[in-house]
Amino acid sequence: MRIATHATPEGTAAYRDRLRGQVAAEHFADMDGLAASSIGLGTYLGPPTDEGDEAYYEAIRRALLMGCNVIDTAVNYRHQRSERIIGRALADAVAAGEVAREGVLVCTKGGFIAFDGSQPSNPPAWFEETFLIPGICTPQDVVAGCHVMTPRYVRHQLEVSLANLGLECVDVYYLHNPETQLEEVSGQEFNQRVADVFEALEETVSEGKVRWYGMATWSGFRVPPEAHGHLPLSEMVDIARAVAGEDHHFRAIQLPYNLKMTEAFSAETQNVGQDTVSPLRAASEYGLATFASASLMQAQLASDLPPRIAEAFDGLATDAQRAIQYVRSTPDLDVALVGMSSVAHVEENLALATIPPAPSSIF
Repeated sequence: MRIATHATPEGTAAYRDRLRGQVAAEHFADMDGLAASSIGLGTYLGPPTDEGDEAYYEAIRRALLMGCNVIDTAVNYRHQRSERIIGRALADAVAAGEVAREGVLVCTKGGFIAFDGSQPSNPPAWFEETFLIPGICTPQDVVAGCHVMTPRYVRHQLEVSLANLGLECVDVYYLHNPETQLEEVSGQEFNQRVADVFEALEETVSEGKVRWYGMATWSGFRVPPEAHGHLPLSEMVDIARAVAGEDHHFRAIQLPYNLKMTEAFSAETQNVGQDTVSPLRAASEYGLATFASASLMQAQLASDLPPRIAEAFDGLATDAQRAIQYVRSTPDLDVALVGMSSVAHVEENLALATIPPAPSSIF
């Protein structure tokens, strides 16, 4: 049986208030009325094994108790295993009375072709049987050998994700690295595909299966306008408005941001009116929630940081904490996503929940 409803202002406020005195009040951001933890749990890395699943299960249960109410995943992460273990962990936490579904933001993504639990012995045959014969997509829909962005495919993948997660509704559903499409299609064709998928996602909102939708990108919003694969956020917002008016549900973006990859904050790659601003500033101007992926750059920033970083974040115990504190403290950023595949990672990283983000003056 799937868990009904979604994150609500009342539910997330109750989650925050339950932790009063245990975490800093500033640890939670106001995300269009939702109290969202400034650190979210990511589930990208780790082996697609039963042992990896169990480690994530324990990590998720612990994170929910320590003040993390944002969980990020994708249908292709660990061959669908990440979604499935989130579903089990969340269901058990709800059943145990540790959290309410309304207190947790669950975010997932669709676009990349996802194997089912493990890599098949014959991927082409598996793809034909799973997607081509049922008519979920055609060979012409596949871009770069791995990516599909059509209404029927996205709807199918959303249903797969909902089943994996054991949910009736996800809080944010992202198009996953949509700039991949630009490897083979024109900008005009890309915008039409975005419009078609946005229309389908607006329908899923009306059906109660998605609360918000967005774009989770790698390079699209960070690279300059003249670069191949650049995504103009203004155009994406205009497409959403054309599809659904001012009350559209294109409400979130995700992009990499960390001490080494600072473009989301420092590079002026987006236009808002006559101004050229950073992706984070543009998203804020358009009223979009912002999520940073790769906050630790897949653990590369968890150790051996320069001494000046330790000086800037005096009082923190580890380099991982310092790197996360930098990200979660950034102006115009709502949530720093951090891969946490073990209880040890959770306890180290979420120790930050007990202190406020750093003052914006450090930037």
